[in-house]
Amino acid sequence: MQIIYNLFISLTEFLLPIAGIFSHKMKLFVKGRKEIFQRLKSEIQVGEKYIWIHAASLGEFEQAVPVIELLKEKYPGHRILVTFFSPSGYENKKKHPLADVITYLPIDTPGNARKFLELVKPELVFFVKYDIWPNFLQEIKQRGIRSFLISGVFRKDQVYFKSYGSWMKKALQSFEHIFVQNQESKELLEKNGFNNVSLSGDTRFDRVSRQLTYDNKLEILENFLQDELCIVAGSTWPEDEELLLEYINSAPAKVKFIIAPHEIKAEKINDFRKKLKVSSVLYSETSSQEPKDFQLLIIDNIGLLSRIYSYADIAYVGGAAGNTGLHNILEPATFGIPIVIGENFEKFPEAKRLQQLAGLYSVASAAELMEIFEKLVKNQDFRKQTGMIAGHFINSNTGATRVISTYLSERP
Repeated sequence: MQIIYNLFISLTEFLLPIAGIFSHKMKLFVKGRKEIFQRLKSEIQVGEKYIWIHAASLGEFEQAVPVIELLKEKYPGHRILVTFFSPSGYENKKKHPLADVITYLPIDTPGNARKFLELVKPELVFFVKYDIWPNFLQEIKQRGIRSFLISGVFRKDQVYFKSYGSWMKKALQSFEHIFVQNQESKELLEKNGFNNVSLSGDTRFDRVSRQLTYDNKLEILENFLQDELCIVAGSTWPEDEELLLEYINSAPAKVKFIIAPHEIKAEKINDFRKKLKVSSVLYSETSSQEPKDFQLLIIDNIGLLSRIYSYADIAYVGGAAGNTGLHNILEPATFGIPIVIGENFEKFPEAKRLQQLAGLYSVASAAELMEIFEKLVKNQDFRKQTGMIAGHFINSNTGATRVISTYLSERP
């Protein structure tokens, strides 16, 4: 099977430039990878020690942040290299101050793996969650480099546990140690012969809990809200916005809304604004217009959402109304506010757990969303109790980074 995989990967690498003609995202994917080795030759400093962290995209990078902070403290003499698989991760974080070098991950061919590792020569490697690349991992193991998987999540229907997936299981066995988010993942791995597994939890809880210690003040939001009740809809897609529209258009005048779309595209934002019956303003327009005169604020830039949630009384988190994937519910939960999402979240264990605790509500229609929003808006006790559950959920699940730190200290 690995021979077939390598043939497929090589063919994909050959055909990617063609795909880039038809897709802006694929164009970024291809362009970024053309310059990888040239950039590494210029940015990797010979004689320096490196720690390599690989994250598929933005969400995985957020999981990596507390571990990167730990590594910088524990290994102050090492430089940090971060790689991304997706353009959305790389383009948003390519200048992040925590890393010394940030680049795309080359396509997973045996030749690319050898060339990359020969240039970087990392002493420690950390992959995040589930981005498993067999050629890189096998080459890492052959070179005797210590490697770890953090915040891993496993299900019995994954390829590692199928009769035809032994070659991917072998790749997984390349890690020195695997830190998993839940007991189910630990038991599944142990049942399949892994004895190098620790239950650590999800490092995202450590990441989001630190947001409470930062300065989250945004004067534009304070001017906009004027102490009115605030509903923040974060990382929304068109399907989410359709779900929200009826309630927004019928909400009491004293309820204010902030919407932060996942994709900031002018035409999509304009289409949404045409359907609104309430007054709306873009974040980029607030320098020339008085924010307090509007009922809905649309965030048309990036990097503010985690701070914006600190102003919310209720949060709607996008992605689950369609099939794009639920976005981060932990960011709003850390501020102790109730959370509402769409119906498609089966692959997101943190959402399922928080729903069971009654700190999160899932809706399948605009009518269901209207019902839960009205209850949260009108019943202050219910709103505070639901938010308290969400906040406690974060506080009781921190500590994953500490488990990783303990392991590294005991096995230097």
